[in-house]
Amino acid sequence: MKTRTPLALQPDRFFRNLRRAWLRFGLLWLAGLGTGAAAVLFARLADAAFEGFRHARDWGAWVPFVLSPAVGAGVVWATRRWSAGAEGSGIPQVIAALDAPTAATAARLLDWRVLLGKIGLGCAALLGGFSAGREGPSVQVGAAVAWKVLQLRGAAGGGVSMAAMRHFVAAGGAAGVAAAFNAPLAGVVFAIEELARSFEHRTNGATIAAVILAGVVALGFQGNYVYFGRITAGDPGLEMLLPVAVAAVLCGAAGGGFSWLLLHSARWMPARLLALRLERPVWFAAGCGLALALLGLAAGGSVFGSGYHEARALLAGEPGAGWIYAPAKLLANLVSFLSGIPGGLFAPSLAVGAGIGAKLSALFPGLGPGALGALCMVAFLAAVTQSPMTAFVIVMEMIDNHGMVLSLMAAAALATAVSRLFCPPLYPALARRYAEQAAVAEPARRDAPVGA
Repeated sequence: MKTRTPLALQPDRFFRNLRRAWLRFGLLWLAGLGTGAAAVLFARLADAAFEGFRHARDWGAWVPFVLSPAVGAGVVWATRRWSAGAEGSGIPQVIAALDAPTAATAARLLDWRVLLGKIGLGCAALLGGFSAGREGPSVQVGAAVAWKVLQLRGAAGGGVSMAAMRHFVAAGGAAGVAAAFNAPLAGVVFAIEELARSFEHRTNGATIAAVILAGVVALGFQGNYVYFGRITAGDPGLEMLLPVAVAAVLCGAAGGGFSWLLLHSARWMPARLLALRLERPVWFAAGCGLALALLGLAAGGSVFGSGYHEARALLAGEPGAGWIYAPAKLLANLVSFLSGIPGGLFAPSLAVGAGIGAKLSALFPGLGPGALGALCMVAFLAAVTQSPMTAFVIVMEMIDNHGMVLSLMAAAALATAVSRLFCPPLYPALARRYAEQAAVAEPARRDAPVGA
């Protein structure tokens, strides 16, 4: 009878299997760790940058009128010069990379210049007071880190297929959401709902492990915190039907209208201003900085930055800037996004929702500002992104109140339905524009002379 040699006594076979396991799982886990570290670094730098802006504002109300236009112009110039593809949220770029026909096309949206520009220039925009978040850009940062780790497989002779690229990029993007919000479940749901619909993707154990490892790194550096603090309001059952309906319809219309303005700027923007945006983008960004400073003056300085501090205060029932905050913050988000700076919409959208909830709380005094603010946050975010599952899971994890799960789900679903009356989903529509630009640029790049 022939006996089998134990695997441990077959060094060649053992190391082949070990190498295969490393290439299949180890690199993806390494991508999760790297994404968590990058997200923490991004968060620290972003907080420091905005604190710098807040300290600068202490010198006088005139500071934003100088700083915001100058920073906006400089950031847009640097983005277009060195980090093309880093502008905006970053989620459309990741979706476009997942849909890309070749890895080379995807790589242009995920290379080192984009990664460094997303972090560095995104923080610079916050130093100028622009209304932008770091959570959406963390998706592109995570995807770029995962792509760079995957290239180690190619360097090791393991090969890089399009399927592997898509799995790594999706896992990195999901890990970026998890680390940015300290919400691992939201990262998995985001991968399924927002990224997986752009290609056939199965969220397997390795992807979940990448999300978990990114979350572990974030927890290790930042502690086990709740993004907006715990909201203790329960779910009063049938009494919640009317508040959910009012919040969802109002925020769904506001969020859908906001997305329509972003997607169809050529329809409502004056021709002269549109020409300035297309032909002189740096000067246009300076003008956006000036408009942001005016909005900040009108709203008592509350519209600058991501809106995290204002939203948290409103959820706690503290007085804010009054009725003007929500519309001013919405306009600040619009101006900042159209300027072309790197910056996301997640946190600023949540701030708008919190502002709407603060005003609606007077109609439903029994609920309190925290519960109604949470409903409006999830409704407005779901309306902007048209990703209801991601919206309600993010907000649920950010307020640590599982008693409101059904109310948050209902508000997100209804607000999404209302938003779809205005426009298609925002991120896939923007992703198609990136794909079209890549398709136009590809023949020009192939036909360009060597060294061009």
